[in-house]
Amino acid sequence: MSAFANKGARISVVPDQAARGDGERVEARLTDVTRIYPGSGGKPPFHALGPVSLELRAGEFFSVVGPSGCGKSTLLDVLAGLNPASGGKVEFEGREVGRQVPDGVAVVFQEDASFPWLNVFDNAAFAARRAGVSETEVRERVEHALSFMGLKAFANAYPAQLSGGMRQRVCIARAMVVRPRLLLLDEPFGALDQQTRLLMGDETLKLWRDTGATVMLITHSIDEAVLLSDRIGVMSACPGRFIATIETHWPRLRDSQIATDARFGELSAQVWGLLRAEAMKALGSQS
Repeated sequence: MSAFANKGARISVVPDQAARGDGERVEARLTDVTRIYPGSGGKPPFHALGPVSLELRAGEFFSVVGPSGCGKSTLLDVLAGLNPASGGKVEFEGREVGRQVPDGVAVVFQEDASFPWLNVFDNAAFAARRAGVSETEVRERVEHALSFMGLKAFANAYPAQLSGGMRQRVCIARAMVVRPRLLLLDEPFGALDQQTRLLMGDETLKLWRDTGATVMLITHSIDEAVLLSDRIGVMSACPGRFIATIETHWPRLRDSQIATDARFGELSAQVWGLLRAEAMKALGSQS
């Protein structure tokens, strides 16, 4: 029997409710959050998200899956302060999130966000330097981050000399250097092949354990969500709402080998069972 097959998954259907365990510290909270984009050119306003309520437990790995166009990235942008909520309340560490990324929050996007004119070291140092961290401290943090991400030998290389996977490691290293307490990942491995995605997932899990940060991942990949997460939030078709959360009960010390566990397939099937009808709704609305 696999070492990971110790508990069954718990599915809780929580439409328009916050999902969390009692007695656990909440790192971030969204309460009845909506995002409605104003209409233009004679078009009516577009209701992209919500109402959504969610509580992220301190130190957990939470993934969000949902149909294309359901508002997953909008959810992340609202939580990060990059996109204002139209209604409801967004909080990080008990303080309301305004129109900028709060101190202690870092974001990694799907698009390659490395700066082509900077080498790997300076790319990784960029955000910390902007934040006013001393150069001695920056150097210590960057050296640790590059070593951790397997990039130490490429410190003087430029992004054009790196593979796509390595460039994403640079972006993650840059987030790591600012020592975030909340790390928001928006499809960071979406452009990579499956094998590289699995390996990057392992790196992300190691980073999560090393830093103790709370992580929220937006992904289209059910397998990726099941592999990485403590909890998975399943969203409806647009306007996106949480229709269920699934607790995986994986041990904290885990890696991509859990993909060989029988329960991995069971969890993936459960997520798809919840998501399939919503994906069909989304497909119908686009035709």
